[in-house]
Amino acid sequence: MELSEQKELDVITNVSVVKEKKESKIPIPKYTLGEEIVNAISHGIGAIFGIVALVVCIVGAARGGGAIEVLSAVIFGVSLVIMYTMSTIYHSLKPCKGKRVLRVFDHCCIFLLIAGSYTPFTLVSLRGKTGWALFALVWGISILGIVLNAVNVEKFKVFSMIAYIALGWLIIFKFKDLYNAVPFGCIKLLLAGGITYTVGAIIYGIGSKVKYMHSIWHFFVVGGSVLHFLSILIYVY
Repeated sequence: MELSEQKELDVITNVSVVKEKKESKIPIPKYTLGEEIVNAISHGIGAIFGIVALVVCIVGAARGGGAIEVLSAVIFGVSLVIMYTMSTIYHSLKPCKGKRVLRVFDHCCIFLLIAGSYTPFTLVSLRGKTGWALFALVWGISILGIVLNAVNVEKFKVFSMIAYIALGWLIIFKFKDLYNAVPFGCIKLLLAGGITYTVGAIIYGIGSKVKYMHSIWHFFVVGGSVLHFLSILIYVY
């Protein structure tokens, strides 16, 4: 009887150790309650903005375009809503297993937003072989990033940060095509949004070391999204 109980205890202990090892692969950054409140509120505002942007872009695309315009508007708007909603929920939770899982989703959704933001420009503004090739490249790299983050978000953290920035500025290689496809006002808003995102990424890099820097990064992300939304709404649809 004692031997059986000891075996059961050993099994329970081993299971606990395995669970702890798995959870340790997804560490949760430590922020104060005040920081997490600001983090959640900032991207909660972003989620509301995303819903508004989704509706407005769909209406704008439907008025002036066809199925491909509406589809690109849906993809862009949905990517905004999902990214900001996931981030808001993640930062709203206390440290737990669910928060660890949502941290993975949070990082994956950044790739989703980048690819979603490219979609209106590649499918509507650029079109043709150039547009579809860039669309496939951006979404391909983004899907790879999502898969790698799902496998081990901590291991591929550096890769993800480099990929975020590289993907964001990938359009430079097709700048001439874009310049010929959209008004200069669109280019200015795109560049302003890209710079805002990039500055935010730099702030994110030191976010775990300085109090409220992560929260400030959140506002830069929202700012970049607003600028890109305006460029799409005004000049693409």
